[in-house]
Amino acid sequence: MSRLLGSVRARATLAATLVVAVALVAAGTAVLLSLRSNLLGEAGTSAERSAREVAAQLAAGTPYDDLSLDVDDRPVQVADENGVLVAAGEDLERISGTGLDDVRPSPSPAATTGDEDDEDREDGEGLEPGEIGEGTTITDGSATIDGDTEDYRFAAVTVETDDRGTLTVYAGSPLSAEHGAVRTALTVMLIGFPCLAAVVAAVTWLVTRRALRPVEGIRREMAAITASEDLARRVPVPDTHDEVARLALTTNETLAALQTSVERQRRFVADASHELRSPIASLRTQLEVGAAHPELLDVEGAVEDTVRLQRLAADLLLLARLDAGERPADGRVDLAALAREQAEGRPGVAVRSSDPQVTVEGSRGQLGRVLANLLDNAQRHARATVEVSVRREGGTAVLAVADDGEGVPAADRDRIFERFVRLDAARSRDDGGAGLGLAIARDVAVRHAGTLTVREAPQGGALFELRLPAAP
Repeated sequence: MSRLLGSVRARATLAATLVVAVALVAAGTAVLLSLRSNLLGEAGTSAERSAREVAAQLAAGTPYDDLSLDVDDRPVQVADENGVLVAAGEDLERISGTGLDDVRPSPSPAATTGDEDDEDREDGEGLEPGEIGEGTTITDGSATIDGDTEDYRFAAVTVETDDRGTLTVYAGSPLSAEHGAVRTALTVMLIGFPCLAAVVAAVTWLVTRRALRPVEGIRREMAAITASEDLARRVPVPDTHDEVARLALTTNETLAALQTSVERQRRFVADASHELRSPIASLRTQLEVGAAHPELLDVEGAVEDTVRLQRLAADLLLLARLDAGERPADGRVDLAALAREQAEGRPGVAVRSSDPQVTVEGSRGQLGRVLANLLDNAQRHARATVEVSVRREGGTAVLAVADDGEGVPAADRDRIFERFVRLDAARSRDDGGAGLGLAIARDVAVRHAGTLTVREAPQGGALFELRLPAAP
């Protein structure tokens, strides 16, 4: 069963068919009940009409033998106030549902219609002679007329006569039409409902197949992309402007982002390999020369290359942790105190703060690395001074690092935050940096829900602004 319902088409078809089937059964039941109720009401009205016609004859003084009791082969009985049958149709053979035990009237009905005292006449519910009662009692039963037995709905009507007292007329209306109509409607529903449910299932199956055809195309293309590892391919986008089309567009956007990420990772590995090759080759050369000629070993150069390798490895490790989504440690950091701590021992670096304490939430180590990278970059390019300022702007903490150097051209203000990017003007001044400092600084800022931008400083150099949400 799970395999049978393993597709969206099968589940959608089953759900639609079940919903339609339940709705049809509920509607059919309501129709049958309404039809039966209406037909029973019509039968009761017809029976009451027949009873009142006979009651009208009795009220007019018509003798029992002259009553119209065999019209349309409907069962009619007349009983006196004592419940004794005084008149009945000639073809009536058996009856139930009227409460009368006899089928044929007694031999001397006149004997039961003599004078009654006033107390007995009060059973006519206060009717005047010749008056027919307004109330009608409806019962169900059966009767056999001329050998045919059917179900009937009976109506009982009382009438007050001058010489025979209070009489009750029982007249029946056949329920064969009601039973036949209900059976016919039920037969039509039993045949039609399964056919309609089958049509709904077939239409749903075909419609869902057509609707899901683009999804199957997207699946096949994704499988081909996975097999070929060609992230430049894209899935087909149907021209329907519906959910499937939006799914295809989102899938293509995901593939584009994945392609960009993979290409960035490949460039990162290639650039990292290139950056590592030079100090490793230099260190190996120095060690080989030292092994062959100990007196020529450049220990200071080997140490510098080793330190450069250590810094590069630390930068690569930090970038890897940031790319893996490492969340900054929870804690409160005073940016003003952190700026003074990082500026200590750096010549030409001045720190000023317009607020006594500007705190943010995050990792003190990572934020300290950001400030150190910004100060290193500013000192490499400054002519004389570097100024660090810390202030609070509403709910934002701002840390700015400005230098009086040549600044950053407007066209390169976004590119300098890319990994392993060093501007030509910076290469001549670079003292061994690999072009990862600003990239690390921006990644850390983003991980702390902040931003890092660069613009022109008032002194004409570069102004880097780190904006972070201030702690409450």
